Amino acid sequence: MSARHQPITYAGRHWLVLVILFLSLGLLAARAGFLQVVDTDYLKAQGDARYLRVVHTPPTRGMIIDRNGQPLAVSTPVDSVWAHPGTLLEQGHSWRKLARTLKMSPAQIKKLCRKNRKREFTYLKRHLPPETSKRVMSLKIPGVDLVREYRRYYPAGPYTGHVLGFTNIDDEGQEGIELAYNAHLSGVAGKTRVLKDRLGHIVERVERIQPVINGGDLSISLDARIQFLAHRYLKAAVHRHQAKSASVVVLDAKTGEVLAMVNEPSFNPNNRDDIRGSRFRNRAVTDVFEPGSTIKPFTIAMALESGRFGPDTRVDTTPGHLMIGRHRVRDVKDYGLLTVSRVIVKSSNVGAAKIALEFEPQRLFVALKLLGFGDATGLGLPGEVAGSLPERRRWRPIEQATLAFGYGLSATPLQLARAYAVLANDGILLPLSITPVRGPVVGERVMGRTIARQMRQMLEKSVSDHGTGRAARVDRYRVAGKTGTVHKVTESGYAEDRYMSVFAGMAPVSDPRLVMVVVVNDPQGENYYGGEVAAPVFSKVMAGALRFLNLPPDHHPEPMQQANASGAGA
Repeated sequence: MSARHQPITYAGRHWLVLVILFLSLGLLAARAGFLQVVDTDYLKAQGDARYLRVVHTPPTRGMIIDRNGQPLAVSTPVDSVWAHPGTLLEQGHSWRKLARTLKMSPAQIKKLCRKNRKREFTYLKRHLPPETSKRVMSLKIPGVDLVREYRRYYPAGPYTGHVLGFTNIDDEGQEGIELAYNAHLSGVAGKTRVLKDRLGHIVERVERIQPVINGGDLSISLDARIQFLAHRYLKAAVHRHQAKSASVVVLDAKTGEVLAMVNEPSFNPNNRDDIRGSRFRNRAVTDVFEPGSTIKPFTIAMALESGRFGPDTRVDTTPGHLMIGRHRVRDVKDYGLLTVSRVIVKSSNVGAAKIALEFEPQRLFVALKLLGFGDATGLGLPGEVAGSLPERRRWRPIEQATLAFGYGLSATPLQLARAYAVLANDGILLPLSITPVRGPVVGERVMGRTIARQMRQMLEKSVSDHGTGRAARVDRYRVAGKTGTVHKVTESGYAEDRYMSVFAGMAPVSDPRLVMVVVVNDPQGENYYGGEVAAPVFSKVMAGALRFLNLPPDHHPEPMQQANASGAGA
């Protein structure tokens, strides 16, 4: 065998391995030196990618307060439980204790961890009571920790639910004012770069990238005292009359501010199980109805402004009904010969129809349009509808007649209140506001001052002993208003035994400050007239509101009346 074909000896192989080993170590050392000295950014980037994270610090959502500084919505700090899925998967023996504390099942925990096993963070349970958070941490389970969040709390609960709305679990506005003013209330989350260990725990806060900007507080125009009172008496009326639903709106006639807005059935925004679409709808701005006889004052105002009618002009309503083609317009009874003022006092459909038919149909349409019917109020609450005021190329006489007493158009309770505020404010239509108004308010004149005052006088008689709204009176205050009892529309037409009971009015008449509309949907039983169902609610709420605002009484009984009252009491 030749020398060149002889196998490598053991010593040769030994030196070959040593040479390869030293070469490898040299290459590794050179690479390490290069990374440590020359290309240091690479290692830093790799380390940062594994352990540096940007965490968000949630801002505190701004408070919502009423016009007197009463808190209506606040955000309170709470703890949420999170886990490092990979680590918790290795702690199967602890799942049962953890699940029992969180009121979950071990299977739920296992499913969450497996679903998110490639992530470093997953929520197990959010917004826990403090005692539950303490019990979780006392278990000392690897991979489980707490994170601070905020939960919205509403001190007034169901009393303000429909107006304020609510937030979701991430503290974002979903309905009502919470949604309408979400950008103002939310604020901006802070950002901080932190160093975390392999379990996701923060080891060191490296730098603050962006500071937390907390949400701004919001003052709204509601008066919590009036809101509470309206809720109390409206709920009692719904229960007493077994009604389907109801709404109350209270406005400041001088500024257009909404002082109260209540709906029944209500809901408690603190109880997320109670939040259902059918309950959190703000009916005062989303639900429409035909206003019925509460439109008659505007029909009469239109007639007075024409100059062809005055408060004492006579209208013959005999024999208590009016045939218009094949259609019949009826009154409760034959009122005979009435003055225009008495048409309001007795709420005569025949009288209102006869007056309206004396004019071109477009004239009444324009008068109602100027009052805001058919247009949304622009209050800014989510879901507000515009109602309807149909403009026809050709009006049939029956359409013109029924429009005169409130059929054929639809409005929300808020729209009706805005229209009555025109009568209270001497003919000026004011923009409505859900936030406090600062300084003078500029409105639009849509009715003559004299006409508005004449209508207030008529509406005051409507709540006298001879009117339909006597149950709306308030002790020691002059009240003006109008009842409405409207047949509801069903699939087969107007129902004979289903009604909307309405009262719209204002006080004190000498210098109106408050306007209120009460709407009760589908009251059951023998009492269903607006004067029997809605007017008493108006009386109770208005009495309390006038007292809360320290408005002086403007009704002073004559001395003889006082003497008679004293004698009767004796």
